[in-house]
Amino acid sequence: MKTLRMLFFAQSMIVLSFLTSHAQQRVEQWGRFEIAIHHTHTGNPFLDVRFSATFTGKDTTYTVAGFYDGNNTFKIRFMPQQTGTWKYTTSSNVSELNNETGSFECVKATGNNHGMVKVSDTYNFKYADGKQYYPFGTTAYAWTHMAQGVQDLTLRTLKNAGFNKVRMCVFPKNYDLVREEPELYPFLVKEVKKDPGGNDLTVWDYNQFNPLFFQHLEKRIDDLSALGIEADVILFHPYDRGRWGFDSMPEDINIRYIHYLTARISSFRNVWWSLANEFDYVRHRSRADWDLLAKTVVDSDPYRHLCSIHGSTAQYFEYWKPEFTHVSIQDEAPVTNFGGAAILRNAYFKPIIYDEVGYEGNLRNRWGRYSGEEMAYSVWMGLIGGTYVTHGESFMFRDHRDTIFWAKGGEFKGTSWKRVAFLRKIMEEGPGPLELADISRDHHTATAGKGYYIVYFGKEMNDTWLFDLPDKNGRFERPKPGTRFRVEIIDTWDMTIQPYPITFEVTRVIDYRLYDKDFKKVRLPLKPYMALRITETR
Repeated sequence: MKTLRMLFFAQSMIVLSFLTSHAQQRVEQWGRFEIAIHHTHTGNPFLDVRFSATFTGKDTTYTVAGFYDGNNTFKIRFMPQQTGTWKYTTSSNVSELNNETGSFECVKATGNNHGMVKVSDTYNFKYADGKQYYPFGTTAYAWTHMAQGVQDLTLRTLKNAGFNKVRMCVFPKNYDLVREEPELYPFLVKEVKKDPGGNDLTVWDYNQFNPLFFQHLEKRIDDLSALGIEADVILFHPYDRGRWGFDSMPEDINIRYIHYLTARISSFRNVWWSLANEFDYVRHRSRADWDLLAKTVVDSDPYRHLCSIHGSTAQYFEYWKPEFTHVSIQDEAPVTNFGGAAILRNAYFKPIIYDEVGYEGNLRNRWGRYSGEEMAYSVWMGLIGGTYVTHGESFMFRDHRDTIFWAKGGEFKGTSWKRVAFLRKIMEEGPGPLELADISRDHHTATAGKGYYIVYFGKEMNDTWLFDLPDKNGRFERPKPGTRFRVEIIDTWDMTIQPYPITFEVTRVIDYRLYDKDFKKVRLPLKPYMALRITETR
């Protein structure tokens, strides 16, 4: 009798789960549809159970892996790419999870749901709905591992900061400036024993993930999505140093971890994959190992989210490999001198993101003591060259217990973040991404299309500028003699834009340049970090 009651309860739970799933009949395009089935498995559900579903739309099919989410619950998540009716059928080696069918309706996206970010026009990015995306990112590696109050403060800070991408690690970080012990870990504990020094040593059960850890990560990714922020999720890093051992797991565990993570969060539209941060400092892996892990990520992601890998200073990977959608670099040299940032565009023919050029801060480390001016200058230098630069901030006023945003999140204490938000507004008001108008010979003048230029002077201090555009206009139509332009003076530091009262008219080409017909000049304040916005007018 007891066995019958237990069987009836189990069957009721399955029915209740599917009633809940079926109640979710309408899902936005690039939203998330979830199947949850309750089943009690007597073995190890992480290892023994194979669970997936095939989703069929009007003209396409996706096969999506499922995962065990604890509490006798198996889940499959799907992100529909097209509107219309989607039907699904589950597949499993467990009869209770096999051959379940259903359907849902995918409706048009609303509000700030623009879909996944994809590569566009070789060097840039757009959302799936065609809206241009400019990555103005910041860095908070271990923010999801901090105390709850710090995490909430981080989200409040990001809400008002203007960034639309955050670089963040899955695993916790053990570093000179990050000592906090996280509340949650990705694996369950197998045992705690003593090391030779008498200290407690945690032995992880790599055969059992901790669903609570991943549920928390998912919540934070969704929190970022609600703010319009992409989560650049770093899968591996070297900042462990034996404390937890997550940087030296066996290869089969690394692959199992990738499969589990991608099954859980591939359906989140704001996810990017960063295979590693400073991959070359992970001493236990060769480049061939990273190749295998990159292929594993791509093969496990049915939606093909953006994917890259990041090395230490000037350590570049083979970014032309098909697994990598864009280039993620730690190197300040290309944005130090005019013209340097653009060179890599012609080397890789992919979007270039300098994801670390240094951080605004006051650390002793040279990478963590940029002034606000230097940080903002680096972002401008990258953008003028048709590339992108990620911001970071590392202020410490007492000791490692400080909330240093680069590592822990919290509040911004510097000055460059406001200037980055100002620049983002300028970009989003323009007609499109920038590129150098004459990539070999004019490293100050960028174009975003016919009749639109940005001239950046950087650290130069000028009292006048002779109106002088290159004859070349990147891949866009060149201006013709008689074209008239208006000029606005941009103070990139004081964040002001001042219209100039004179209209300029270009004459015929003179030695590859276009001058005003009367050789008129723009009068400038004798200050660094000035720029001009030049637009065609009638």
